[in-house]
Amino acid sequence: MGEAVWLTLKLAVTVTILLMIVAVPLACWLARSKAWWKEVVGTLVSLPLVLPPTVLGFYLLLAFSPSSPLGRLAQAVTGHGLAFTFEGLVLGSILYSLPFAVQPVRNAFEAIGHGPLEAAATLRASPLDRFFTIALPLARPGLLTGAILAFAHTVGEFGVVLMIGGNIPGETKVLSIAIYDYVETLEWGKAHVLAGGMLVFSFLVILAMTLIEKRLRFGRADARG
Repeated sequence: MGEAVWLTLKLAVTVTILLMIVAVPLACWLARSKAWWKEVVGTLVSLPLVLPPTVLGFYLLLAFSPSSPLGRLAQAVTGHGLAFTFEGLVLGSILYSLPFAVQPVRNAFEAIGHGPLEAAATLRASPLDRFFTIALPLARPGLLTGAILAFAHTVGEFGVVLMIGGNIPGETKVLSIAIYDYVETLEWGKAHVLAGGMLVFSFLVILAMTLIEKRLRFGRADARG
C-alpha cells in the first residue's frame, strides 16, 4: 500500500513540474498570439477533457509500441520501450493532464490585458523582461491553480494509467490502480483506506485552491489601493 502511495506522489510531482514547464509558454502563446490557427492548437490541447481515457490510452499504447517511431526512439535512447514503464506513465500523464494546466494559465494571461505590457514596452523593457517581471507575477493565481489541478488530476488518473501502465507493483501500480486491485480481490478494508484517503485529499485540494486564490486576489486588490 505504501509503495502505491509513494509511486503516485512521485508521478504527480514529476508530471506537475514538467507540465508547468510546457504549459506556461504554451498558455502565454495561446493568450497573446494573433495566429488564426492558434485555436486549432488550443482545441488539440483541450481534447483530453472530452476524450474517454481509454481512447487516449489506446492511441498512446499504439504510439509507445516498439514498431512506432516513438517506441523505436525510446528503445534506442533508454534501452527499453515506453509501454508499461514509469517513463511511459509520465509521458501519458503529461498529455492527459495538459488542459488542466494550460487553461487556468491561459485565462490568467488573457486577464492581464495589453495595457501593463504595452506600458512596460514604452519604458524599453525587453519581451523577456515584460514576461518575467510583469506577466508571470500578475498571472500567479492562474499558475497556482494550474499546478494544483495538474497535481490532483495526475493523482486521480485511472483509465489512461491502466491502459499504458498496467498493474506492475513498484513500477506502474499507482493509488487508483491499487484501489481497483483491492476491490477485484475483495480486500474491502484496504480499498476503504485508500479510497477514503483520496476523498480527503480531493477535498483539501479544492479547499486550498479556493483559499489561496482568494488570498492572492485580495492581496492584489489591496496593492492597487
